[in-house]
Amino acid sequence: MAELPLLTSVDGSITHSDQALLPLPDDGFFRGDGVFEVMRCYAGRPFALGEHLDRMERSADALDLPVDREAVEEDLADLLRRVEGQDCLLRIVATRAGRRVVSIEPLPAHPASVSLATVTYSTTVILSGVKSLSYAANMQATRIARKAGADEALLVTADGLVLEPPTSTLFWVSGTGSLRTTDTDAGVLDSITRRRVIEGCDVEVGSFDLDDLLAASEAFLASTTREIQAVSEVDGRPIPTDPAPETHEAARVFAAAVEMGNGDS
Repeated sequence: MAELPLLTSVDGSITHSDQALLPLPDDGFFRGDGVFEVMRCYAGRPFALGEHLDRMERSADALDLPVDREAVEEDLADLLRRVEGQDCLLRIVATRAGRRVVSIEPLPAHPASVSLATVTYSTTVILSGVKSLSYAANMQATRIARKAGADEALLVTADGLVLEPPTSTLFWVSGTGSLRTTDTDAGVLDSITRRRVIEGCDVEVGSFDLDDLLAASEAFLASTTREIQAVSEVDGRPIPTDPAPETHEAARVFAAAVEMGNGDS
């Protein structure tokens, strides 16, 4: 198969990504004032494209940011013709200056399991549920967790309620045997991968203490790039990864959703 072309479209003009230019000034760059989406392509076909664009429009509406969806769809179509049936990521960015940026990116490599360290975090009500470009706090949380010896952060509230990792959704099996995840009312992102797991598995959605997670018999992350990834440890406390029947079931459910093309448009 041909090498994945690393290309970027800026307002419909396609160049190699390392040659793409963003005209300035633009508060999308200066202040993180913009929105984005990242979707996965399987054999050149974007998964849940319509849902990603719908969420991008909701994020933009929350920031009073005009986005020309039709133009974005045209930019995507132009880039997809260059992918030639390969697996990759597509990143879409809309900035305050009205720029449309769409990039082809390689899939990141993720290990079979991941360790987490909790980082206290206060959600911002104004940006609740918004995929904005203001991700500095999320990235700093990951750096804090890595300094603590973990692979990734787990955001928790000051009073010990579980939120989410910076770029994924957390699921776990409680001591009662219930598969659980945090409700979006708490300020966590309405992840599209999360939706597929909830639709295909018996999931209890609510507000849960960190102690409930620490007593889990298994746990996993769900995201566009990770798909389903087992969690092996939280704050130094091991969590079993084998056997992990709910993790395997979630992986099966998501793989079936991809095979069926659920949500694609």
